[in-house]
Amino acid sequence: MTNHRENDKRSPVGVFTLSDAGGVLADPGAKLPYHHTAAFAAPHYWPKTHWHDFDYVIAIEYNRIKGATPLDPTRPQGTRKGGSIWLHLDHRSGTSGCVRLPKAGMAYLLKTLDPTRHPVVVMGDKRELAT
Repeated sequence: MTNHRENDKRSPVGVFTLSDAGGVLADPGAKLPYHHTAAFAAPHYWPKTHWHDFDYVIAIEYNRIKGATPLDPTRPQGTRKGGSIWLHLDHRSGTSGCVRLPKAGMAYLLKTLDPTRHPVVVMGDKRELAT
């Protein structure tokens, strides 16, 4: 696995559980626990193309506490390992380690992912995942 670090602009590599969600927008019928709050709003000093990135998010279980809101800043492996790695809305450019999807795709996942089935996301290329 790669050695992901805070602010390295790379996604962590591995298989990670998806267990908590939230966003600026109201719960669209998520099966995962959903935390609805304006606190997800991107700062308005960011480019306008990024203002809706966090209308819907699904937390990727990388260096976070399962069962907490995706906004929880707790980093069990320490802050140097980074955190707040999410599935979030697409803004048509790179991310700081997250995975971006169209709004319809995020709404579909929120309505479909069932925590009793232990959904996961696989991140990284074949070579990295083999190590």
